[in-house]
Amino acid sequence: MGIFSRFSDIVNANINAVLEKAEDPEKIIRLMIQEMEDTLVEIRSAAAKCIADRKELGRHIDHLEREKLEWANRAELAVRREREDLARAALTEKQAIEDRTEQMKSELAGLDGQLEKFNADITQLQSKLDDAKTRQRSIVIRHKTASSQLSARKHIHNDRIDEMLFRFETAERRIDRVESEAEAVSMGRGKNLASEIADLEQDDRVEAELAELKSKLGEDEGEEKNA
Repeated sequence: MGIFSRFSDIVNANINAVLEKAEDPEKIIRLMIQEMEDTLVEIRSAAAKCIADRKELGRHIDHLEREKLEWANRAELAVRREREDLARAALTEKQAIEDRTEQMKSELAGLDGQLEKFNADITQLQSKLDDAKTRQRSIVIRHKTASSQLSARKHIHNDRIDEMLFRFETAERRIDRVESEAEAVSMGRGKNLASEIADLEQDDRVEAELAELKSKLGEDEGEEKNA
């Protein structure tokens, strides 16, 4: 990716939108800052080269301007000496130098425009970089705070669950003890009313069956005597 393509992507990027989609905002903004710093270094390097080219071109234009003045003086001297042929040749050189000078001045204007563009790009990117760095500090603080709060809430939540389970188990143990005590109290004591009545009913059945058996045995003995 070229320097200006990256610059365009960075400048047009909405930091908020990028961070909202990021799984790790802290990491994403760190990478964005690194990309901005790298791009800024490249733009500054390109601007420095442009400034150097402009200075060299300016020196060349100054040299041609002096050379053009010399040919103008030579042409004037030739005219004073009535040497039109030399004057014509001197003016031809002067015009050629003027043409080259105008071309270089056009190139110089292009470099000036490029430097203005570099300056605007650097200003814009530096503003983005400053904003990202400010957000980075805020995001790091918010991320650490959120992580601490989450950890604390999880800890509190787990503690509450453990406390509830402990209280529930304690209640169960208390109920078990009460039931055990109740069973122990009833051990060795007399039967309740329902049990006693059931026992009486059982006794009546046994007595009835015993009477029936006696009656039968009595009848058998009588028959034997008669016989």
